[in-house]
Amino acid sequence: MKGYNKYLRPFFDNGPVTVGMSLDIASIDTISEINMDYTATIFLRQRWTDERLEFEGNKSLSLDGRLVELLWVPDTFIVDSKKSFLHDITVENRLIRIFPNGTVLYALRITTTVACNMDLTKYPMDKQTCTLQLESWGYNINDVMFYWTRGNESVSGLDTLKLAQYTVEDHYTSVSEAIYETGHYPKLVFHFELKRSILYFILETYVPSSLLVVLSWVSFWISQSSVPARICIGVTTVLTMTTLMMGARTSLPNANCFIKAIDVYLGICFSFIFGALIEYAVAHFCTLTYTESNMLMYGHHMHDFDDEMDGIVTTIASNSNRAKRRKEAAAAAAKATANSANAANSTANSAPVEIALSPSSPSGSERGLEAPPEQARHWCMTVLAVLGKVLHRTINCCHVENPHYIDNYSRVTFPLSFVMVNLLYWTYYLYF
Repeated sequence: MKGYNKYLRPFFDNGPVTVGMSLDIASIDTISEINMDYTATIFLRQRWTDERLEFEGNKSLSLDGRLVELLWVPDTFIVDSKKSFLHDITVENRLIRIFPNGTVLYALRITTTVACNMDLTKYPMDKQTCTLQLESWGYNINDVMFYWTRGNESVSGLDTLKLAQYTVEDHYTSVSEAIYETGHYPKLVFHFELKRSILYFILETYVPSSLLVVLSWVSFWISQSSVPARICIGVTTVLTMTTLMMGARTSLPNANCFIKAIDVYLGICFSFIFGALIEYAVAHFCTLTYTESNMLMYGHHMHDFDDEMDGIVTTIASNSNRAKRRKEAAAAAAKATANSANAANSTANSAPVEIALSPSSPSGSERGLEAPPEQARHWCMTVLAVLGKVLHRTINCCHVENPHYIDNYSRVTFPLSFVMVNLLYWTYYLYF
């Protein structure tokens, strides 16, 4: 170690130092969607050759980790790390091993919290790709070069890793350069893809919300006269759904930029539940209107019946009076015949008088002055007539002869619509 200067890198005048790296992922403790980061414990191993540390022999030397203060080591750092620490129980978890040809193996045990940009638009059916980036802090590519010692196999431990909500689908490594204002720096990137397990969310959110929608349909089989029962079911399901929606958002970031898949489904369920409540309001209103119209029609029918009965009574009375008058006239005629028999010789001659009525012709002829209609007036009248027909047909389509049919229609349309929306929802978020 005589003449060794730890402040000068190896091969100071003979090109850059090549540093090989490998990782062991001991654990991934937490993955936070709120903070968009993950916490992992890793074993970082670095290898490089320092010609100043060559010695004779065929065995490597394992040194105390505290001797690292006397050696040159790469200034490697984790790029997206929010906080990191080196384990020091019972001593600092470092390993230094020197080989006869001057190769140095330097290993560390680190726990780090690393940022991971997540796209939560398909949450909880999402896949997230996180990275672990290693760079040199002060040495650029003219001084230090990084490389993975065994390619994609340089990172181990993920195959046996068990996570709470995720499964590791794929992982790979890459080599690149970090470009800053001060120069180009070596950079190693480890990529791993995480797929979220949806079973927990199906049992925790999707099934309860779907059952609440089905529960809201029970009101369609309750009589419309049972106002408290139907209102109680509607309001209870709406409030329960609101609580479920608030609980589902507690573990997610409060960002308006994400419209998540679970938010879409909860919104669909809330719309169906609220629609069932509105359906009863419409059905009840139509029932009241229908009852009032029936009472009004019944009153009209009773009035017409009374008028008809009054007419019949009046006809009978007039017929009896007419018969009475006929009897009186017959008696008077018999008496007059007896008086005229005494004057049989007197005769009465009468001469017919003809009155000629000549038809009168109108003194003047009416002149019909027909003015041709204006084009604007004709166009306006045509448009109004078409709008009137469309409005009349629309009203006829929305007209319900019996308000009780609204519940019958709802028993079919609500379940069918919910099934169709679910098919579209799951197809889109699972396959697109």
